Amino acid sequence: MAHKKGQGSVKNGRDSHSKRLGVKKYGGEVVIPGNIIIRQRGTKWQPGLNVYLGKDYTVHARVAGHVYFDRNGRRVNVKPAEVAAN
Repeated sequence: MAHKKGQGSVKNGRDSHSKRLGVKKYGGEVVIPGNIIIRQRGTKWQPGLNVYLGKDYTVHARVAGHVYFDRNGRRVNVKPAEVAAN
């Protein structure tokens, strides 16, 4: 007798949600302290001036200003905004 296999579960039926990694603020954009500039796994982008690295390697702005990149686009910096004199 020929047998046909039943409809069991499959090995490949899983998938994970995307983690929404990448650059969130591009060069020239304005940031305020604490803004997320880049979400990453590991240090693909290095922190530079006026930014800090979170424990999950997220790059945050330390001061208000404009984002710019150097070292062939692999280091992130923030140029502080000029304080308005009253």
